[in-house]
Amino acid sequence: MTAPPVVTTASGAVRGVWREHDGAASAAFLGIPFAQPPVGPLRFAAPVPVEPWEGTRDATTHGPTVHRTDDGMTIIPEPVVPGDSTLNVDVFTPRPDASGRLPVLVYIHGGGFTSGTPASSWYDGRAFNRDGVVTVTISYRLGFDGFGAIEGAPTNRGVRDWLAALEWVQQNIAVFGGDPGRVTIAGQSAGGGAVLTLLSMPAAQHLFHSALALSAAIGDVQPDRAAAAARRLAALAGVAPTRDGFASVPEERLYALQEAAGRPEATGRLAPVRALLDEGPPWGPLVDGELLPRPTLEGLAAGIGADKPLVLGTTDDEFTGVLDGMKNTLRWLPASVAVSLVLRDRRIRRAYLAANRALRRRGTAAVLGRFVTDRVFRSVVVRAADARRDATAPTWVYRFSWPSPASGLATHCLDVPFWFDHLDAERVAAVAGSAPPQALADALHGSAVAYLRDGDPGWMPWSTRPGTARVFGGAPGTPDVVTDGYAGARPLVS
Repeated sequence: MTAPPVVTTASGAVRGVWREHDGAASAAFLGIPFAQPPVGPLRFAAPVPVEPWEGTRDATTHGPTVHRTDDGMTIIPEPVVPGDSTLNVDVFTPRPDASGRLPVLVYIHGGGFTSGTPASSWYDGRAFNRDGVVTVTISYRLGFDGFGAIEGAPTNRGVRDWLAALEWVQQNIAVFGGDPGRVTIAGQSAGGGAVLTLLSMPAAQHLFHSALALSAAIGDVQPDRAAAAARRLAALAGVAPTRDGFASVPEERLYALQEAAGRPEATGRLAPVRALLDEGPPWGPLVDGELLPRPTLEGLAAGIGADKPLVLGTTDDEFTGVLDGMKNTLRWLPASVAVSLVLRDRRIRRAYLAANRALRRRGTAAVLGRFVTDRVFRSVVVRAADARRDATAPTWVYRFSWPSPASGLATHCLDVPFWFDHLDAERVAAVAGSAPPQALADALHGSAVAYLRDGDPGWMPWSTRPGTARVFGGAPGTPDVVTDGYAGARPLVS
């Protein structure tokens, strides 16, 4: 193992680096381009295949990242690597040669479709390699550059980046020891939403065989909303809302302005919450009638991806703590009144409050925060699983319920290092405490490996008995598998 590993891809040879984890050797190949740098005339273009290179390309460090602002404020560490060649894959493999046919995990990072990077230490594939799984992380264009509606430019450039990266995997993963016929796409938050989008997209069906969606936040954007956000961004930048106009503005400036362009016009402390619930994010996969013919859940209900197994779920308290700063303000407001500000239908509101009666003991802020969690994340699980009721492949549902000692909640992103069995990664202690339970990581990671390897994570599918969910990290003495794991979110599904 003294000589560095070298693999020859369709574009040229790459040199990686050997590592060791738990006594198992594996190789990392970092920053391999799957498309040309999206700059200059290619900035708002569909991804263009990379030009072949001569000699052996060094692949021992992460490639440039689309994400440009690592201020240490995000939950998951998101390092910034400067440079233009941002459309890259990282490949982690226990067998860097063509002799293996190992299952493949392709991971799509989250970040609300506006931030995030595959270079995070939380996504290192060393534990999956130890367990015989080749792991690939991919990058894609973010925010307006990736998803904004631009006159004269192809739609859904970020989505096209996902497809191009998956095409690269199909073409090249065998030489890294992976099986192109056993590719599972996975992602968390916006990445989980990307997984469901790809699962519901006719153009993606040949690129993977199963899916794993963690805390999926569906980012479907309707054309009217996309056009309005683009006009606001153009006005803020002082340019015409055309390809030439936007191309005249540096990427960093558009990135700085895009948050304001997507901000709701209404005022008040709850205005951002209402906008998120009523309109969704301003930047995300555009339902353009072509690449995305219909919204994600409609695509699933129409039977797209029905032949592909799916595992999906959430943490119990994704955004429950988002309103903690308003505890004192909201403590004088009854929960029923607070929820009425964001849920106008009285019948649904009453059913929701009844289904979450126990939560009301934690105060109005907790109820309102759980409602945001249920609207954005947990109801998506129910809708997606129900939409696949006639699928030929099974759907499994889980919940991550372990309350971290750092917050007392099972918060957004908390589960990621458990899935990757990477509890010693940087910043994990900040969200999981100084001694996160390894047994819980063994359970989550083990179920993922079983799913990737054998096609079954190890509990009864929702598709066999609707409502069934595996609970990871539940209270002592409670069952690991429950018959209605998302009862609290069910009233929001109509």
